[in-house]
Amino acid sequence: MSGQAVQRFRIAGLVEGGSLLFLLFIAMPLKYFAGLPEVVTVVGSIHGFLFITYLFVIAYTTIKIRWSMLWVLGAFIVAFIPFGNIWLDQRVKKTFV
Repeated sequence: MSGQAVQRFRIAGLVEGGSLLFLLFIAMPLKYFAGLPEVVTVVGSIHGFLFITYLFVIAYTTIKIRWSMLWVLGAFIVAFIPFGNIWLDQRVKKTFV
């Protein structure tokens, strides 16, 4: 059962991290260079939903595999760093899979 929780966390982290990258590197340039602010509105809303989902998945994973607070804090912090979830995914893969 813990393997399933880790797999869900990895997927949620990569999806959330991908949405951050899409927001920063595609939607924001479209807003400022192409004059399309509605792209940021749509992508930002989707990213917000995925971020909240990611927080719930962190909580679920913490309960299922009894993560230390260091892992929880790290998972939260990397959500704000572009490419951070990719780095964390490699760490989780090495440690728990």
